[in-house]
Amino acid sequence: MKTLFWRSLVVVFVILGFIGALLPGMPTTVFLILAAWAASKGWPQMDAWLLNHPKYGPTLRAWRENGTVPRKAKWFASIMMFVSGLIMLFTSAPIAVKIFTDLTMLIVGIWLWTRPEPNQMRTIEQSLQTQPVDKDKQKEQEHV
Repeated sequence: MKTLFWRSLVVVFVILGFIGALLPGMPTTVFLILAAWAASKGWPQMDAWLLNHPKYGPTLRAWRENGTVPRKAKWFASIMMFVSGLIMLFTSAPIAVKIFTDLTMLIVGIWLWTRPEPNQMRTIEQSLQTQPVDKDKQKEQEHV
């Protein structure tokens, strides 16, 4: 029953990701990240397929390993949220819905831009590798 739940989530997220690939304004990668997460819980074959996908695999692996988001994806998502927010203002939706959706997209945008980028992670890892090691501190940590 648990496996069925996780696999159902995977299917829903992959379908939403596919729709996002076709429709402007709807995300793709976010749903595929969610699909990979759900697949890791109960569908290892689908998890492997998503992580090895030629187009989306590198982004999914970078997210899983370091929580990184490429700058290009940040810009694309931000522009699409901005355009969607503008369009929303001209609809007949109630003002509360307009405020809620625009505020939600603003919060998501802020969160998105606080995520590290793959290049930043490489720079951090390289600087950690080139820092001199204090032998006394290293010995203290080994004894703890």
